[in-house]
Formats: sequence, structure tokens, C-alpha cells
Amino acid sequence: MKIAIIGAGAIGGYVGAKLALAGEDVTFIVRGANLEAIRANGVRLLPSDGGEPLVARARATDDYAAAGAQDMVILAMKAHQVEAVAPQVPRLFGPDTFVVTMQNGIPYWYFHRHGGELAGSPVRSVDPEGIVGRHIPAERVLGCVVYPASELVAPGVIRHIEGTRFPVGELDGATSERAKRTSECFTKAGFKSPILEDIRSEIWLKLWGNLTFNPISALTRSTLVDICQYGPTRALAASMMSEAQAVAEKLGIRFRVGLDQRIAGAEKVGKHKTSMLQDVEAGRPPEIAALVGSVVELGRLTGTPTPHIEAVHALVNLLARECTVCGATLAQPAAPAAIARLTGQTRAPSAVLHA
Repeated sequence: MKIAIIGAGAIGGYVGAKLALAGEDVTFIVRGANLEAIRANGVRLLPSDGGEPLVARARATDDYAAAGAQDMVILAMKAHQVEAVAPQVPRLFGPDTFVVTMQNGIPYWYFHRHGGELAGSPVRSVDPEGIVGRHIPAERVLGCVVYPASELVAPGVIRHIEGTRFPVGELDGATSERAKRTSECFTKAGFKSPILEDIRSEIWLKLWGNLTFNPISALTRSTLVDICQYGPTRALAASMMSEAQAVAEKLGIRFRVGLDQRIAGAEKVGKHKTSMLQDVEAGRPPEIAALVGSVVELGRLTGTPTPHIEAVHALVNLLARECTVCGATLAQPAAPAAIARLTGQTRAPSAVLHA
């Protein structure tokens, strides 16, 4: 298949390298140092087992028109970065080109073919001006949930940390030919890629943790295990997850694991810094709208109270604002008194754990 990967960061580089190594016709749409590195040396993939690095040769360009029409386009960037590239994406389209979206959080296309009174509604927190939806029509989208962890350690160099699962699914639950082709293509590349009848429930399952642990970790500079083992922050995470579950269930979602099990799973990951904390520490804009703001929006659309999520959303937005103003100096962890108020304690804890 002719496959364009938009973005060659931690996930885009990993997916593109594996597909290229499996013999697919891969073109990376990238710029800057990544473009130069891939053109000169290909993508260097460092396996999670510490084995010999793998080198994947693929084309790389910053010119969408030069890449030409593709069979599949993989949108491999964070949700808040998509709007900037969306107007260029149609240059990759042929009559049957489809787009695999690999963003975390609630996607812009969430209510397309959703059914019910909210069918067709926009998700304004993710696509406020409708730019993404106009240029990447939901009809072309095949949903995907990203479970692997990897990191960009240098331009064109990706370290795979763990996981290989990329479930995919049509927005209406159909088992389409393009879903089958994608699943087969990904499986050939070494991924686990089942076709799901309800891709939205899988999106919520991953989001359930992301919307809680990401902002809490960014605000407190704490790792997953710290958050889960410290009573007030564990209670805050549970409250946010309960609110999100109430929103999701009003939209017909059913979680295949329980809340306590989901928290326990995060605790087992250990001293892992979430992507939002990594962004904050690096002075990059954190991914807030798709992970947190979208759930606040869906709560309002469904008439579901989300006070804990809204409070954390306000705090992490202020943190992002301070990061933008002050650059890499970055905000200090949330004060213990603030954590106490959010968790409903009458006395502030004496200390907040940090990584």
C-alpha cells in the first residue's frame, strides 16, 4: 500500500518504520531536523528488547503535493497540532484514500454516524472553527486507538518502549474492506490490530486514564505510581473518572474494565511520566483540549455535572498559559491546599509527592 505518515515523532516514526520494514510504500510528511535525518539515514528504530537497531528506508518530504495520492494517510500527531496541517492533507487524497486518525482523546469526528440526538454535532473544543472537519471529512476516517509507548530520542531515531496494539474500527461499526486492509497491513508489520465494532468505547477506555493522570501529573510533577499511591490524588483521579464514566454512559458507552482496575493498571506502570508532564517539562504546549476540555464539553452536551474535571481543566489551562508566557521555566506543582480542596479534604496534606 502507498501510505503517507504525517508526523515522524514517537508514534508516527515507530509506525512508519515498522510499515516500511514490512515492505509497504511509506512516505513521511515531515519538516526540519526530522526531514533531514530521514532523508539522510532513514528511520532508526531502537527495539524495546535492547536488540540491534533497525533502519527503515522511506521517502520523506515536506511537500504534500509532491507525495501524491495515497491509499492510506496516517495522521500521527497530537490533536492540537492537526488544525495547522489539515488544509494540506487533501493533496494526498485520491478517490479511495482513507485517513487513520491516531490522536488521543475525543476526536473531531466523534458524532459522525453516532446516532441519536447528537448525531453530526461538532466537537468544538477539538475543532473550534471546523477546519479539520472541512479538510479531512469524517467519511474518509478510520478510527484507531494507540496503545504502544515510544519516544523520539533524536531526529529520525525512535525508541520503542512497550506495546504493539493498534485496534481500528469504522465509525458506524461496519467491517469494511478498508478496515480489513488496514488490520492486515498492520498485522504484517508486527502490530496487533483487531477490527472493533465499537471504536468509541475503546477511545473512552484509553481516555479514562489520560484525562485524569495526564493533567494531575503535569500539575504536580508526579509519576503514575506517585499519583496512585498518594491518597488525595488517587481520590481526585477516581472522582474525575467517575464523572467521565457518567458522561460516557449517557452516550451509550460501556467500559469493559472497572474504575479500580483501571487505576491499578496505571499504578503498575510505575514511575512513568505522562506525555503531558513531558510536554510541560520540555516547554511544549500540552495536549489539553482533546484529553480534558472535550469531556467537559460532552458533559455539558449531555447535562452531566463534571466539577472535578472542570476544576482540573482550569488549573492545567492556566499552567499551559504560564508555559506559553514564560517558556521553559514552567509552573510549579499545585499547592497542597489546592489538592485538598479538589479532593474534598478539610485539611491540606503536608506534602505532595514528586517524581
